[in-house]
Amino acid sequence: MLWVPGVDEIPMSIALDDGKKLQVTFFAVGDTTRKLAQLGKGDLVGIRGPFGTFYEWEHGEHLALVAGGYGAAPMYFVAREAVKDGCTLDVFVGARSQEHLLYISEFTKLPKTKVHVATDDGSKGFKGYNVGVLQQFLAKGKSAPRPVRSGQRPGGLRSGSTASAVDQIFACGPERMLVAISELSFRRKIPSQFSLERYMKCGYGLCGNCVVDPLGIRLCTDGPVVKNELCRKIAEFGKYHRDSLGKK
Repeated sequence: MLWVPGVDEIPMSIALDDGKKLQVTFFAVGDTTRKLAQLGKGDLVGIRGPFGTFYEWEHGEHLALVAGGYGAAPMYFVAREAVKDGCTLDVFVGARSQEHLLYISEFTKLPKTKVHVATDDGSKGFKGYNVGVLQQFLAKGKSAPRPVRSGQRPGGLRSGSTASAVDQIFACGPERMLVAISELSFRRKIPSQFSLERYMKCGYGLCGNCVVDPLGIRLCTDGPVVKNELCRKIAEFGKYHRDSLGKK
């Protein structure tokens, strides 16, 4: 939770934490982020946390990371940590246009990582949505059973996986994108985890403003990263949000 004194406090995903530097990436689109963009070195910013759930993987897995817009920032943090754990990554970054793409050069510098770029206007990479690129990528392979490694959790490596051998799909970005990936991963029986965005106030699960229908789970404690099997039970997923007063 990031606080700009005199303005507001908002939830922010971490783009980098190497023990020396804590980094967040944002668009200046609201009162808090516009004020944040005006601050300089030495200005006061409050930080609480970290709160909530996080992406989980097993050593050596092949992960597909799907990032839409500013979702590239937390996906970069995931990528940095996952490659340290021996994971192989295919990263699908999408944005409206080339100037809105984030962390492309940073992703390409990571080992065992391939970057796939999509823009709505075709100014860079595939013309269209990154979900379309992911779908093509998964469709290229034929079914090929894979052995379960020692210590692998059930369902982590699947028989009948695509030849591209994706063990899990992680995604962060616009919720309509997440809905499409949820359906795609469900059909292909690939475990997936999504970062859901709701109006969070306290971060501790006390205020209830980020509760989702009809489960009643609080996304500041039971999220924001939610596994697909739970995500598909959320009635409002991809349909509506609630404002600061809890109204649809």
